Amino acid sequence: MLTDGPGEIDVELLERDADDTSGSAHWLAKYTFSETGRPVVNDIHATFTFRDGLIVEHHDDFNFYAWSRQALGPTGLLLGWTPIVRAAVRKKAAGLLDKYTSSPTSPGGPR
Repeated sequence: MLTDGPGEIDVELLERDADDTSGSAHWLAKYTFSETGRPVVNDIHATFTFRDGLIVEHHDDFNFYAWSRQALGPTGLLLGWTPIVRAAVRKKAAGLLDKYTSSPTSPGGPR
């Protein structure tokens, strides 16, 4: 979804590990947050569960407060640590992911 979106993104894979049932990745994403135009460098650790050669679970872990300070600027600095801001960003991202995965033209879309 991130690499298919508007704007440029630089993704660097730092570490990875996988077997038939699970995997992990450590990656760095550098992009401009479209809602604020602010540059972001996000250091992400991802875990995956595989079934029949497909990803059935994917979880990203990163420092949300560090991300919010970059992406949201003063608002992130003052309020990025609060559950309210985290919930609002999570809700917005979930909506964008639902829209992306329901699009027949997206790689993750319905088949």
